[in-house]
Amino acid sequence: RIFVLGIGFFTLCFLMTSLGGQFSAKRLGDSPFTIRTEVMGALESRGVLRRMSDMLEMLMKRMDILARLENSTDFHKGEEARFPLDRFQPAAGLMERIQAIAQNVSDIAIKVDQILRNSLLNGKVMEGRRDQCEVPRDPKFPDCAGKVEWMRARWTSDPCYAFFGVDGTECSFLIYLSEVEWFCPPLPWRNRTVAVPSPPPPPRPQAAFRRDLARLLELIGTGKESLSFMKKRIRHLAQQWLRAARRLEQKLAGRQRDQKHILIHIGFLTEESGDVFSPRVLKGGPLGEMVQWADILAALFMLGHSLRVTVSLKELQSHLGVPPGRGNCPLTSPLPFDLIYTDYHGLQQMKQHMGLSFKKYRCRVRVIDTFGTEPAYNHEEYATLRGYRTNWGYWNLQPSQFMTMFPHTPDNSFMGFVSEELNQTERQLIKANKVSSMAVVYGKEASIWKGKEKFLAILNKYMEIHGTVYYETQRPPEVPAFVKNHGLLPQHEFQQLLRKAKLFIGFGFPYEGPAPLEAIANGCVFLQARFNPPHSSLNHEFFRGKPTSREASVSSQHPYAEDFIGKPHVWTVDYNNSEEFEAAIKTIMRTQVDPYLPYEYTCEGMLERIHAYIQHQDFCTTSSLAPSPKTKSPAMQSPPSPLALSPNSTHLVWSPSTGGAPQTWPPVASLQVWLSEPQHTCTETCRRHGLVCEPTFFRFLNKEEVFLQLSIACDSTESEMNHLYPAVAQNVRECYLQKEPLLFSCAGYNTKYRRLCPCRDFRQGQVALCRDCL
Repeated sequence: RIFVLGIGFFTLCFLMTSLGGQFSAKRLGDSPFTIRTEVMGALESRGVLRRMSDMLEMLMKRMDILARLENSTDFHKGEEARFPLDRFQPAAGLMERIQAIAQNVSDIAIKVDQILRNSLLNGKVMEGRRDQCEVPRDPKFPDCAGKVEWMRARWTSDPCYAFFGVDGTECSFLIYLSEVEWFCPPLPWRNRTVAVPSPPPPPRPQAAFRRDLARLLELIGTGKESLSFMKKRIRHLAQQWLRAARRLEQKLAGRQRDQKHILIHIGFLTEESGDVFSPRVLKGGPLGEMVQWADILAALFMLGHSLRVTVSLKELQSHLGVPPGRGNCPLTSPLPFDLIYTDYHGLQQMKQHMGLSFKKYRCRVRVIDTFGTEPAYNHEEYATLRGYRTNWGYWNLQPSQFMTMFPHTPDNSFMGFVSEELNQTERQLIKANKVSSMAVVYGKEASIWKGKEKFLAILNKYMEIHGTVYYETQRPPEVPAFVKNHGLLPQHEFQQLLRKAKLFIGFGFPYEGPAPLEAIANGCVFLQARFNPPHSSLNHEFFRGKPTSREASVSSQHPYAEDFIGKPHVWTVDYNNSEEFEAAIKTIMRTQVDPYLPYEYTCEGMLERIHAYIQHQDFCTTSSLAPSPKTKSPAMQSPPSPLALSPNSTHLVWSPSTGGAPQTWPPVASLQVWLSEPQHTCTETCRRHGLVCEPTFFRFLNKEEVFLQLSIACDSTESEMNHLYPAVAQNVRECYLQKEPLLFSCAGYNTKYRRLCPCRDFRQGQVALCRDCL
């Protein structure tokens, strides 16, 4: 009896589980891609029901035999028989229930059979519909036919198409191209649920300045020497970051700041890009990029934003939601990040794996670009036509999306890095312990010393020379015997060496690294060579292939130190003139200098700058961009100029009487319009007036009436693509307006033209921000 009861209970459980499993799938016919699967599931359901019906019938037969056997036995026991019969009543009730269940199962099997017949019939209809789709002719979707043709020939070229349901039929192409991509109109027979208005998104959490960097060190991860280097740097500067964050928090006085979700993908550290830096960290390789990335990570984290850090392609794909395949399909879900900081390697990786989503979301990207990307190299069509095409560049981004190590071109955003600040006690100690006859050479690779024997011999007459050149077993032959070579030093030991030295001398390479600023911050004088002619992509191999001409700006090894710091901290001399070189050394030995660090290279300066960029730079809304390049002529399409002559009639300013100034960043109140000399870039023109070129203002002066306001009579006015426009060819009085907003550029000059240049003021010690830009 217990056995019979157990069998009955088991059968009920089996019945419920089987029915639940078979009928929990999607409804038949929800999608043409699921019909075959659902039909097969229904066939299996019918088989299960029949098997359960057979089992129940067999169970009833066995229980009937047991009941007869029990009755026969109890008949010979007389009056005792009533007790077993009483005890058997529950079994009889169970049997009745099982009979009822068996009847229900039989009914269900019949109904399933009917559903199957209808489903198979509908499936044939739907199958026919799938194979008989026609490409719609809709003028709103002009690319649809071409895309379908491409899919016919190439849909198997990437597994991601099958991932989204493409199976080679015409309908699957159209469904993909209308629902995953957007090249075709939706098919009318598709079951499309009416979109229910989604509730407004909840208010964003506010960013709060952080008080501890421990969580950031966890986010960075382990496994690479380069990551270890970054973490050591962050730990070393932790107290300075914390103090700077407190000062900026007080300066902002409780201003509301939305917390951004930010992805930091350091592409040059991925295995796919070669990761040439990690193995060279301990061998004197260039560390400037890793110094900058460490400081970017620290600044973003201290500002209170939510970060994800990746140094592998697999992690990048996971964070972005890349579908399986070779990267031709869009992302599987909306991009979860407000901003993505990466480099050129990472940019290329994102484009390869995001498909069409890259074009949609590229406005959120910020590219850490050491030397910068000028607009002429950024605009793909223009770069190809005019010979500016290089190994890098041609991404058609807004030029301000590129973020540089130094402010060499205002076309890009100046990101920078930080140098260690000294307190008053440390400054006094450095001054007391300086050795006026001690020099340190800038250069950890032996090749930098090659051919410099003449300069070293002169320097050796006056100073003890120290080097930090990497070597494994013996002194590199390029380093003279009279040089005291310390080998590659850890950062804190190198700092101690600079704190004792009087002179930090560069021999022309590396360009624009962080070490000269560190030396100046530790009380050294930096001596460097003047380049004549200036180095550029036109005459120097190092710059060839980089997306910048830098025609007149690389006049020395470190132009920022020359232009923004200068004497007495920075001396730039002609190394080909031995007398000038020797005289400079003598003067430097007698000159007393204090440790000096520009504000924009302090932790607070960098926090202030990145905060302003995150709050105000928006490349995803049309209001922040220039007018469409498809207009015939900006002069014809725009309202009258809101500019007016300055009181001294030398330049134009924003007219206070205009009223209703547009909400721009930087604010238009800081705008001044100057006319350049033929041989000057707009960068140089603005600098000569104590200002900074501001490319976002070009759209306000790209009008014919602005020439008239500056008393320039134009015999003709044309609108063309040229990175030097707006400009006037003064000899023939021809005026030119810019046709392509992406080509507005502070860089570049031609002796034929005088350029219209938009300039602005800037905060003391913070050239990236105007006075009212914070």
